[in-house]
Amino acid sequence: MLVAVPRAPGAARAISGKSGKSPLKHGMTSHGGSALFSGFRVLGLYSNHVPHALRYHQKHREFYVLTSVGKCFHTFNVSRLGIVSVGNSLSEDISCLAADRMLVFTSSGRDISAFARSKEVVHRYHGHQQEVRLLLPLGDQLVSADVSGDVIVWDVQSAEIYLRLHFDPATFDLSAMMHPSTFLNKVLLGSRQGPLQLWNVKTSKLVFSFPGWSCGVTVLEQSPAVDVVGVGTATGRIFMHNIRLDETLMSFTQDWGPITALAFRTDGAPVMASCSPQGHIAFWDLARQQMTSQLSHAHRGAVAGATFVHGEPLLVTNGGDNALRVWLMEEGGARLLRCRHGHSAPPTTIRHHGNDGKSILSAGLDGTLQSFSTVHERFNKNLGHGSINKKKEKKKKLGLKHEELRLPPITNFCSAPSRQADWDSVVSCHRGRSSASTWNYHRCTMGNHHLRAPECSVSSEATAVDITSCGHFAVIGWSCGRVGVFNLESGLHRGSFMESDRAHRGAVRGVATDLLNQLTVSAGSDWLLRFWRFKTKKLEQELRLPSCPSALRLHRDSGMLALALDDFSLLVVDMETRRVVRKFSGHHGNINDMTFSPDGRWLVSVSMDCTVRTWDLPSGSLVDCFLVGAAPVGVSLSPTGDFLATAHVDALGVFLWTNRSLCGPVGLRPLPSDFQPTNEMLPCARPEEEEMSLEEEDVFVSHDQLGAELVTLSLLPESRWRTLLQLEQIKKRNKPTAPPTAPAAAPFFLPTIPGLTPQFSVPTATDGVAQSKVVTWSALGQRSEFSRTLEDAMTTRAFELPVSLLKKSGPSFVSLEISDLSAEGGVAFLQMIDSMLQSGQDYDLAHGYLALFLKTHLRTVSCDPVAMEMLVRLSTHLEQVWEELRASFDQSLCLLSYAKSALL
Repeated sequence: MLVAVPRAPGAARAISGKSGKSPLKHGMTSHGGSALFSGFRVLGLYSNHVPHALRYHQKHREFYVLTSVGKCFHTFNVSRLGIVSVGNSLSEDISCLAADRMLVFTSSGRDISAFARSKEVVHRYHGHQQEVRLLLPLGDQLVSADVSGDVIVWDVQSAEIYLRLHFDPATFDLSAMMHPSTFLNKVLLGSRQGPLQLWNVKTSKLVFSFPGWSCGVTVLEQSPAVDVVGVGTATGRIFMHNIRLDETLMSFTQDWGPITALAFRTDGAPVMASCSPQGHIAFWDLARQQMTSQLSHAHRGAVAGATFVHGEPLLVTNGGDNALRVWLMEEGGARLLRCRHGHSAPPTTIRHHGNDGKSILSAGLDGTLQSFSTVHERFNKNLGHGSINKKKEKKKKLGLKHEELRLPPITNFCSAPSRQADWDSVVSCHRGRSSASTWNYHRCTMGNHHLRAPECSVSSEATAVDITSCGHFAVIGWSCGRVGVFNLESGLHRGSFMESDRAHRGAVRGVATDLLNQLTVSAGSDWLLRFWRFKTKKLEQELRLPSCPSALRLHRDSGMLALALDDFSLLVVDMETRRVVRKFSGHHGNINDMTFSPDGRWLVSVSMDCTVRTWDLPSGSLVDCFLVGAAPVGVSLSPTGDFLATAHVDALGVFLWTNRSLCGPVGLRPLPSDFQPTNEMLPCARPEEEEMSLEEEDVFVSHDQLGAELVTLSLLPESRWRTLLQLEQIKKRNKPTAPPTAPAAAPFFLPTIPGLTPQFSVPTATDGVAQSKVVTWSALGQRSEFSRTLEDAMTTRAFELPVSLLKKSGPSFVSLEISDLSAEGGVAFLQMIDSMLQSGQDYDLAHGYLALFLKTHLRTVSCDPVAMEMLVRLSTHLEQVWEELRASFDQSLCLLSYAKSALL
């Protein structure tokens, strides 16, 4: 059983680096964090007990929901429930969350912060003397209330106090706050004593007082009907009250206790949703004034917030069970449409599943087994909560409650991906249970087998488990000292390891099998480490340990076995020689978990002293150590070595740390005996969807030219300039063949020539020749727009407009414009090319246009001295630029060739 310990203090602790060394001295220079691992992100953290906030982004035309997760908040899109933004961390946990069209407001302790773009703090509001628990954005103002009864109206932009009110908590303890629709500058306040008050925050006057219903108000919500407000009370009653007429229109009673949240549909259906502390949601028909349906156990715990998406039949709910859900309203009720949920209680054991390192299996105190993906949240899996008997639960013949059929929390588990598509691949041990349960990872369900040796009593508890590398067998140890082998396909018992009548004289603390299923090793509370032959189940050798072991972990590829002892030390045993090869000391608390690196070089251990230590096996020394804010209870290093996953006391998420040695050289040296680690902040979540920009004017614009010494290519496709010299061939190749023409139909009466002798009229050759309607360019006595802009640019020396005209045109138009240039236009065109080369922009277009110009007008230009002078200057400039480019290309090619051929 895990025991919660106080969080690590901010000051560094006195921790020794090796065995037998003196403890650290206080006041020494601290290290700058971990040299090997850096915080990356957290998995499985979505919501807490703070009600969510829903907002609509006009530019994106999408709804976003904001949830609090401690000291920061997450922003999800409602359409996919993908995280798009993570707010900056605050100094204290967020107690209230609200949002308007542009800003997000949070309260942490006595301070209020305003976030822009759902990330950065742009305003801070200081003025409360107690913890702020209510926030209400009201146009250009913000209304806040604290636990002492102070209500402050802030100016959002200047962060100045506009109005301050005080209520005596003994007579009017503020519990709810809302702005009624169409009531200008009005705020409706509810109290735990029951009365309501309507205030004008601009004139600081009490408009009206409502006597209430002799029960505390918990929720105030605006209904779709104007002047009608939904009031939720602590007794479970709901009142629909007209605040303009001070008249109660209808009332409902919820049997599940106080009302935690109210929501009204706005898509036309007269439906109201009410939430309870037990996690149930009731739906009420306001037209017929009756309950239509209900959702039992929608959340595991109180529903913190519920909001209907405007104009859509979607209900968004969140709760303290670390879940965010979207429900779709149908005729028969509501069904779950999308969901993001993690553990509702802190995870205790984590293990990487598979050889790619992309999935992490996690077992928590809530009794669920979940799989978190390091790639994207849509690959997460929930294997569910184990049941005592699946068939009896389905048939409901036990007559037990829903909670009594569930299995207790998982204390230890093991998984093997080799045969997961064929049968169950996960085996777990449960608190106080003698049977080990199986799980099917491929189907994301609980398995069909409960594994318990025949000689084990019901009072014994399964304490250790391991699955062979082939995936066929599971080795399980019990608190009575017995160790048994089971076939995972059939669930049958295949023998037990025993010396006399049992494997150990005390509880089994750990079991493991080698890579080839030749040896099985078990450690017990009798201070013995025993080696068994897997096939014959006979004892081969035993090793006496210096202290009682608490856990073991085997690296199958190297044959190194790590044991954590109760004296806070670590032992490494070689399975081949069966001797202790390394001993590490330095932890100052119980060692909770440990893991090997993929190559077996490092051993990472976590302890209740809030440290994560990395031991180097070849040198036998501590090479990395850092403190965390909460004691780690589980650790797992991915099979690829890229991520280190940790689970912590009182933390619902799984935290990922990147391995810096995979990204660059890391100098790992043995740490001195007086090394003093520093505190590393636990990583927060990272967005997986496209970043959301809430301010339209804050858009990054790239410069056209990053530097005058650089050469910039155009963003046009290559076909716009590479085909200029081959246009004739392309047109000839793409010219369609003439389709076969049908012969002209002969007239019914053949034409004849009038005369004495009948003679048929034969059409002449010129009759069939149609007159051409194509007007030649020379017949037009006007110039094109490009020619006019080019002539005007000669006087101003600004050729941006003609260049933009050519860039917008296709190759055929560019070829036509260049071929129709006159002698004066040719000189102007060369000046335009010169300005393009001087600026360094559109370098590829300048070469393509110049090549086409020389191909078309080379004979004419050679007779013009002004044009020849321009060409000589262009040639000199082109040679200079090409020399610089060629030098850069040669240097890069030389370096690349060396890197490919040298022995590095």
